[in-house]
Amino acid sequence: MPNRLAQETSPYLQQHADNPVDWHAWGEEALNRARAQDKPILLSVGYSACHWCHVMAHESFEDADVAALMNAHYVNIKVDREERPDLDQIYQAAHHMLTQRSGGWPLTMFLMPDGTPFFGGTYFPKTPRYGMPGFRDLLPQIAEAYHQKRPEIAKQNTALLEALGRTLPATDAGPAEMTRAPLAATVRELAQVFDDVNGGIGQAPKFPHPFEFEFCLRRFALDASDIALTMARLTLTRMAEGGIYDQLAGGFCRYSVDQHWTIPHFEKMLYDNGPLLALCSDAWRVTRQPLLRKVTAETAAWVMRDMQSAEGGYYSSLDADSEHEEGKFYVWMPDEVKALLSDAEYAVLAPHYGLDGAPNFEGKYWHLRVAKPLTAVAHTFVLSVSECESRIAAARNKLLAARDKRVWPGRDEKVLVSWNALMIKGMARAAGAFGEPAWLASAQRAADFIRNTMWREDAAGAAGERRQRLLATCKDGRAHLNAYLDDYTFLIDALIELMQAEFRMEDLAFARALADCLLAQFEDREHGGFFFTSHDHEKLIHRAKPGHDNATPAGNGIAAVTLQRLGHLVGEPRYLAAAERAIRLFYPVLERNPSACVSLATALEEWLVPPRMVILRGPQAGLASWQRALATQYRPDTLVIAVPAHIDALPPALAKPAAAGVNAWVCQGVSCLPAITDCGELVRLLGGAAPAANA
Repeated sequence: MPNRLAQETSPYLQQHADNPVDWHAWGEEALNRARAQDKPILLSVGYSACHWCHVMAHESFEDADVAALMNAHYVNIKVDREERPDLDQIYQAAHHMLTQRSGGWPLTMFLMPDGTPFFGGTYFPKTPRYGMPGFRDLLPQIAEAYHQKRPEIAKQNTALLEALGRTLPATDAGPAEMTRAPLAATVRELAQVFDDVNGGIGQAPKFPHPFEFEFCLRRFALDASDIALTMARLTLTRMAEGGIYDQLAGGFCRYSVDQHWTIPHFEKMLYDNGPLLALCSDAWRVTRQPLLRKVTAETAAWVMRDMQSAEGGYYSSLDADSEHEEGKFYVWMPDEVKALLSDAEYAVLAPHYGLDGAPNFEGKYWHLRVAKPLTAVAHTFVLSVSECESRIAAARNKLLAARDKRVWPGRDEKVLVSWNALMIKGMARAAGAFGEPAWLASAQRAADFIRNTMWREDAAGAAGERRQRLLATCKDGRAHLNAYLDDYTFLIDALIELMQAEFRMEDLAFARALADCLLAQFEDREHGGFFFTSHDHEKLIHRAKPGHDNATPAGNGIAAVTLQRLGHLVGEPRYLAAAERAIRLFYPVLERNPSACVSLATALEEWLVPPRMVILRGPQAGLASWQRALATQYRPDTLVIAVPAHIDALPPALAKPAAAGVNAWVCQGVSCLPAITDCGELVRLLGGAAPAANA
């Protein structure tokens, strides 16, 4: 019989619905049961695209003997880290404190009934191997320790909770002066760990780090930092040529297991590809590198084809595994490829993608990556590059059609607000850079889905007032769970990007409503900054206030950036004041570890020098041509909002007088230049980063 997880919205939880384990979802029922039965809690955190989560499930959670031990000794709770990032943050931090090791998924934690962890790890094999204890042997040992060593556990728990408390930023008086020093320090730190041969940060495993390289592009544009541009351009080039990029369908995998970007961990996550779309678009604006245009177009097409629902929301991820094997969907045998292509096509494709060399995956399969540039292939066969490109395009179409007939990896079809917001921003940014209306329409559909489905009227408050709030996740028409800091801040950021691509009053109204809710429900008014969970969220053992960027940027950094930008756009001092309080709170953190806080560094820079606001007013047709002219340059310190003349009821900062033609107002802080009526004059005034030499 299916267990309780069959009723959950998370595909990851539903994957465990037929386990013999008596699983609970996180909630009061499970916690109360642990207290009533005086049992420890076995907390297992993972996500649907996680390879090692599947391995542990097949080895242990599907095993009747292991499940019997779990059911006898524990109250078992399964958590989707994507739906409950609040829990994942807490227990990943606790795991690091208890074990002095980095965490990951699956995360396996043993908790007291009040939720305080006393032992933990990540993946445990069923029987001892890899130098790790066997899960089956561990289960009764941990249960015995729970019952026999209460005083020692209580002492450890007290120390752990104190340590979690110390992760919050200090609330002492902020610095007397905030300076630009962390901006240059960030680039220096990144340069120290940059791989100047293969690109990327560090060695293996190698992750994309799109926000760090977006900051590098910003430093090139605003400070003329050549090393910053080199780091961003080399990394994107190597990634686009590597196996981390899907050479047939577009889109990037989660990370590379080697330093050369050759073999990825094959899961494809929405939260990577949204920021990488934005980064590739901006890097193309700077370099005009054709490869970046190609990667942007292919990734956007993949998103719309494979990752967007009919209702508009973007799905979360594609699994690493298919048919219980990691990467099986993506890899090839040369004979298989040769049978699908003409001799002429195979002759060019084999050396280009490395099929003429040794296998590169598990010693027997070939995973496509650019092994030899097409220019070299063309020289070898005495062909034109255009002829080689034509053959590669035809071959890729045939291989993609054949691959689509394979058993697909699982797709996690829940819609998460924060990840959707990252993709909305990426698609809107790409649409603006390349003038692609279909990409913009895709982003607008996703934003409309969130506003119509996941922005709900809340129950009446104590004074009887009605208010709206955001819900974090939605699947099969069921939206639930209070949204988190990232959901609000990333979505405001995405809406500001959408308004630059095409101004819609509903996007502006939504952004302001979200910002008001952010201040009311998340801000620490006494000390500054924003908590990850709302003031009325369930009480957990710790309430985080994140400032460090991870795979996604820190909610406090994006809150400070977006509140400043929105505050300047609509003339709202409350937003500006809240952003400044957050920046002052986190400034010491930024000084100590700048490269881990690039979102806060951006917020600091825009506090020191407010971004330029360019407001265009005029007839729709005229506005479009001005927008395209401005979109050719990369200006990270400038927002361009084109408001058609027929739109009224605007906030004063946007309510510029409409005229027969297009007028432009350039504002910074509280001052604006006189209206500009010539597009060429505006382009010259704004300047921008020139295309890099030798692009």
